[in-house]
Amino acid sequence: MKKLLALLLAVLMSLSLAACGSGSSSTSSAASGSSAASGSGSAAFSTAASFTTIEKGKLIMSTNAQFPPYETVADDGKGYENTGFEGIDIELAYALAQKLGLELVVDDMDFDSALSAVQQGKSDVVLAGLTVNADRLVNMNFTDSYANGVQVVIVPDKSSIKTIDDLKDKMIGTQRGTTGYLYCTDDYGEDHVTAFDDGATAVQNLLAGKVDAVVIDNAPAQEYVQANPGLTILDTAYTNEDYAIGVGKSNTALLSALNTALSELKADGTVQSILDKYIPSK
Repeated sequence: MKKLLALLLAVLMSLSLAACGSGSSSTSSAASGSSAASGSGSAAFSTAASFTTIEKGKLIMSTNAQFPPYETVADDGKGYENTGFEGIDIELAYALAQKLGLELVVDDMDFDSALSAVQQGKSDVVLAGLTVNADRLVNMNFTDSYANGVQVVIVPDKSSIKTIDDLKDKMIGTQRGTTGYLYCTDDYGEDHVTAFDDGATAVQNLLAGKVDAVVIDNAPAQEYVQANPGLTILDTAYTNEDYAIGVGKSNTALLSALNTALSELKADGTVQSILDKYIPSK
């Protein structure tokens, strides 16, 4: 009798979730004891769950792969687990996909499009060094945080900008659509902020003298400064924020499954090991 009741409940749950999803979505399930694909080293998803994905058996991730060390196009063309990309978000998304019994598909595009893709149901998740704010919460849901991001200021070595206060009346470069752009326009006005498609382009314009400073996350800032002699990072951080995974507003079942899987990856040390790999403790 218990087995029959459990079966009926599972069928009803499946039908309920299918009714909530779009017609093009498919229902994926990950049950306790199921085997994950090779490569992640993570245990299989430990809690029975049902959720919708755009394509059966796949987790489609939208991103902007111009944000090292969180995501970047792989130099060797293969990348992490043959995704073509590498970085913190790539490895985390792969580990989550393994937990859920799915194949990770990475879709690279500009930052604004990466956000729109998950809002419009063209991707299942967006990972792009993404922070939670009130405007984004209107259009998407977010998982629990998996990393902390610090916004910093890059300036030329001989710049007159020595502190955050010196940014007043200067021209600041940011990546379009990011919280760095939102913070700077709020603090200094749109006339003093120039938005670029990605962080690399913002830094190139800084080197060319077209902007006086660039506000961006500390991790990619370190990469850009190391690759471009003559630049430095101010000692004082601009702001501190948490990174999370964006999910479509209607797909609460996938959100719940991701949070469960993310909690397990934190508990077994996988998340921290990924962060330590790309951002070693000093």
